[in-house]
Amino acid sequence: MSENDVVIVSAVRTPFGKFDGILKTTPSFDLGIEALKEVTKRINLDPKDADEVYYGTCIPAEYAILTNVPARQITLGAGFPEENISLTIDRACCSSMTALRLGYRAIKSGDADVVIASGAENMGNVPLIASAEKARWGNRLGPIALEDVLFELGYGRRGFAPVATDAGHVSLEYGVSREKQDEWAIRSHKKWFDAYKDGKFKIGEELMAIEVPQRKGAPIIMEKDESPRENLSPEKIAALKPVYGSPTVTAANAPGMNSGASAMVIMSRKKAESMGLKPMATIEACQAAAGTPKYMACVPAQAIGKMLDKTGLTIDNMDLIEINEAFAAVTLVSLKMLAEDNPAKWQELQDRTNVNGGAIAIGHPVGASGARITMTLMYELMRRGGGRGVAAICGGLSQGEAIMITV
Repeated sequence: MSENDVVIVSAVRTPFGKFDGILKTTPSFDLGIEALKEVTKRINLDPKDADEVYYGTCIPAEYAILTNVPARQITLGAGFPEENISLTIDRACCSSMTALRLGYRAIKSGDADVVIASGAENMGNVPLIASAEKARWGNRLGPIALEDVLFELGYGRRGFAPVATDAGHVSLEYGVSREKQDEWAIRSHKKWFDAYKDGKFKIGEELMAIEVPQRKGAPIIMEKDESPRENLSPEKIAALKPVYGSPTVTAANAPGMNSGASAMVIMSRKKAESMGLKPMATIEACQAAAGTPKYMACVPAQAIGKMLDKTGLTIDNMDLIEINEAFAAVTLVSLKMLAEDNPAKWQELQDRTNVNGGAIAIGHPVGASGARITMTLMYELMRRGGGRGVAAICGGLSQGEAIMITV
């Protein structure tokens, strides 16, 4: 241990909501504000002591009516001082893990002592929009066609294939069948329910409760994730048609379009000791990666591989692995790459991965997911009495992030 280590001292997320669930009209800004308040409250951190706040969010249509600088609006809304420095990050699903990496760099370089890495999204709150061509500069009379930016996630408008289509084709290139992806999806839900029944997803650790006002009556207190489904039928899942022309990806072996927020406080070990805070985990390394847009399913393995090469470690040194289930195809393809196509090794890596379920069950509010998988990994290592783990996530058009922590 070194006083210059970067350590995690607080980590929390809201429960993740379904697309049409309790949070469907709650602005992501409000979720982000609540996560910032809770992550500082847990360690009695005065917001003025946070040198920088990084905030990931990547569907600007959702907050477009509120214009821009989400990080600035959220920190002010959470009661942070006007002098606080903040930055909004859009690196697709990687965004809040990118926030951790940038915070790690700032602390290592001596530019900051205390950084908050956070992210939020509410995909159910994304409005239909009219383009300037059709509305602002369009016809003066007649109806206006609205567009849904969530459809194909918009990439088709720039000549790219939908990510679900690419993931399906790449999974077959790597010998990962539709049946295997469906099995992984069922596993994700089962693992979540097993973890929930064991008290792993409880308020006060990874989760915080949030109060959701209602038009009539008392507010709803949300204390658990909405998406997990128990006793899924393999036959019904197998009968689902793939989406967007993908050969394998369906609504069942992909996550939903979710809502939620996450936040983590990181600082130097020296700073933590001076504030009387006990580190929860040490960040050993962070790594970004990018590749050919079609091969998004490969980029978590690529990010992990680059990081392992730099640290001199191997995947066998990792007690636990988290790879975000952007689709079951992503997790399985990346694990197969890390196993170097060895079937026994591939299975062994699967057994150590997403042991409490993943995004297919928990949900994938894209701006919040990178920090979510990191804290899920950390809390499980803490329950096991310590160890080393790696978390990785892909983002649209094949960008990725990986982070290695020890507890």
